[in-house]
Amino acid sequence: MNRLILGAVSALLLVSVGLFWIQGRAEVERAAPPPDPEALAQEGRDPDALPSADVADLVGPEPPEASELTREQRRFFRYDRNRDLKITRQEMLSSRTDAFRKLDVDGNNLLTFEEWAITTATRFDEMDADGNRELTADEFATSAPKPRPKPRCDC
Repeated sequence: MNRLILGAVSALLLVSVGLFWIQGRAEVERAAPPPDPEALAQEGRDPDALPSADVADLVGPEPPEASELTREQRRFFRYDRNRDLKITRQEMLSSRTDAFRKLDVDGNNLLTFEEWAITTATRFDEMDADGNRELTADEFATSAPKPRPKPRCDC
């Protein structure tokens, strides 16, 4: 019985929304009529000519200016995803989930010492080019993060 009543109310709601939407479109489509060609001909203007205006003295509104964010504000907004000027614990930790998932090999959302140690040892072996179990300054430099390309604009 509840399903029947809920279905009837939903159907009435959809029909009423559809009617309002159709009426709204009808209002939008009703526009000003085109100029009367006979009236234009009586004024001495060509009905097929494009309209023109003298824009020499017209001044438009000032364009909006982009606000410059400080370095600290940009760093803050990297974490504040919803721009409410407050960083929640969820927002702070969400930037680290990809790195955590790479370390969590078995996918159980628990990072064991073994998982961390295997990843660290594998990375060490990749950096140790000559295999002598020691990293020189040049070998260690290969682990530096790649520099990000500079954006073409600051927009």
